[in-house]
Amino acid sequence: MSPRCRVNFNTMILLVVLQGAAVVMFCNWYIQLSPCDSVPPKGKIHVLLLSSWRSGSSFLGQAFSQHPSVFYLMEPGWHVWTKLQKPGARVLRMAVRDLMRSLYQCDFSVMDAYMPENYNVSTLFMWYQSRALCSPPACPLTPRTQISNETQCQKKCDSSGFQKVEEACHTYSHVVIKETRFFELESLYPLLQDPNLDLRIIHLIRDPRAVMRSREESAKAFDRDNAIVLEQRNVPAANVQYEVMQEICRSHVRINERAMQKPPPFLKGRYKMIRYEDVARNPLKEINDIYDFVGLEMTDEMEEWIYRVTHGKGKGSRKEAFQITSRNAADVSQAWRTSLPYNKVKRVQEICKGAMSRLGYRTVDSDKEQKRLDIDLLVPQEPYEFSWVPAKTQLSGNS
Repeated sequence: MSPRCRVNFNTMILLVVLQGAAVVMFCNWYIQLSPCDSVPPKGKIHVLLLSSWRSGSSFLGQAFSQHPSVFYLMEPGWHVWTKLQKPGARVLRMAVRDLMRSLYQCDFSVMDAYMPENYNVSTLFMWYQSRALCSPPACPLTPRTQISNETQCQKKCDSSGFQKVEEACHTYSHVVIKETRFFELESLYPLLQDPNLDLRIIHLIRDPRAVMRSREESAKAFDRDNAIVLEQRNVPAANVQYEVMQEICRSHVRINERAMQKPPPFLKGRYKMIRYEDVARNPLKEINDIYDFVGLEMTDEMEEWIYRVTHGKGKGSRKEAFQITSRNAADVSQAWRTSLPYNKVKRVQEICKGAMSRLGYRTVDSDKEQKRLDIDLLVPQEPYEFSWVPAKTQLSGNS
C-alpha cells in the first residue's frame, strides 16, 4: 500500500471516529428534551390490557405506563359510556372499539365527539396516570427514563392540546390501552385483522371474591357502569353487585374460551391470560413474562419501581381505591379472606362457580376455612397453557 493511500485511510478512520463522538455528544445534550431513541421502529406494537373493574388493572396499567417505550391511555371507553348513554354495553362496544382503532394509530380527532366544547389533555379520563402525557413532547416535566409523579403532573401538564398528545404518541414503539368495557372478544376481531395494527391482548383476571370486596369499598363510583353492564334492567338494589359479578365472571370465561379453544388464526399467539394473584406473588417474574409477550425490555428503573410498589406496608384502604400506592401486594390479594363476610363469599362462589373452576380458584366451605390463610386457594397454572374439561360438562354450569 502506498504512503498516500495509508494517509487517506487513516484520515478516513479519524473522521468516522470524530463523527461518532459528535453524535454521542449531541444525543447527551438533546436527550432531556427528546431522547434519541424516541423514534420507534417502523412496526408499532399495540397492546390491549383487557380486564374488569377492581381487578388490579390500574397497577398493571402503571407497569406499562411507566415504561419508557410505552404511550399509555387509561380507559378511553369511559368517554363513550358517559357521553352516549345508550341502553347497555352491547350497543356501545362497537363505538369503543372504533375509538380504540383511531387511538392506536395516534389519531385523537376521534375524541371530538366525546369531548366538551373547550378541551385539552386534562379532559381525558385519568390522563395523569399516563407517564407519556407528563413527558416530552407532551409536557417537559418528566424525562422519559424517570417515573412520573401524578400530583406534579396534574399541576404542570394539564394545559397541553391534543396536537401535543398526538405528537407524543407517534414517538413511542408501543401504544397500550387499558379497557374494562369489553365482555367478549368477537367485537375486537376487526382490530386483530387490521393490517395497520399489531394487537396483543393481555387478559387480566382476579379472584371474584376479592373483586367483590374491592367493589363494595367504592360502590357508589360504579352506579352508572353497573346500569350499563346490566343493560339498564330494573334490578333490586341488594342484587345489583351480585348480578354484575355474574356478568363479569361469564365474560372472563367467554373471552378465555374463545382465545384458547380453537381460536381463529389471527388470534393465535396474540392473547395471554394473567391472574392478579400470580402477579402479586411474584411480580417481577410475571411482569417480565408480560414484557416478553409484547416485546418490551425490562429496565433497572422499572425493576426498582415494581419492587417498591409491591413490597410496601399498606394493605389497601378505601381512600386508596383508585390510587397506585406502595402496598404489600400479596396481603392485598388475600385481604378479602379476613374482611368479606362468609355469606357474601358463599353467594359469589355460587354465581361464579364455573368461572372459578376454569380460571383456577378454589372455593371455601366455611368461615373457618376462609380465614385460614395457610390454605392456598390458587390452583397452579403453567404459563401459556390452560386445561379444560370437556365442553358438554362446562356448559351446564352457572357461569
